[in-house]
Amino acid sequence: MRETILGPTQRELCLEAPGFGDFLSAQDTRCWFAVTVKPQHEVVAQQALSAKGLDAFAPAYWTARRWSDRVKRLQQRLFPGYVFCRFDAGDRAAVLRTHGIRSIVSFGNELAPIPDSEIVAIQEMLASEYPVEPCHYVRVGQRVRITEGPLAGIEGILVHHRKATRVVVGIELLQRSVAVEVNPESLLPLS
Repeated sequence: MRETILGPTQRELCLEAPGFGDFLSAQDTRCWFAVTVKPQHEVVAQQALSAKGLDAFAPAYWTARRWSDRVKRLQQRLFPGYVFCRFDAGDRAAVLRTHGIRSIVSFGNELAPIPDSEIVAIQEMLASEYPVEPCHYVRVGQRVRITEGPLAGIEGILVHHRKATRVVVGIELLQRSVAVEVNPESLLPLS
């Protein structure tokens, strides 16, 4: 007889999320979720969710775009196509009926909550004096390709050494490697 092992429920994940209990009582089951929206509807969806009394967050950053005759500062979304919304799982129908909303990120029929600590970290980064911009999601040990500069096209393994981002390229036959320090924004993750 095979034993079925079930993972934690959405509510358990939400309650176990780091920092969750710091701001809410144990009775509150609201979690942050990623909500997919129609193209260019992040602001509209955020406003519509807020009008329903829900916490909604569509983080943005400022960037300079160059045209042939001028440079213009534009506000762009950090996560195009997504708005973060905090609600109880039982309110999912109300969220899905909101103008501009396509779906809620989930695994099967289980909604996928986002830990409060991740949303708070993004909010704090945006509130800081430092420039914020999107970058590729890469993990240490992942294979990457350098996309800019004189090393463009080189592939290697991403490592961190003394607070520096490096790409390691090895010669298998000699079992030797060479590391080069690179700008993290110039890296493209490879599958």
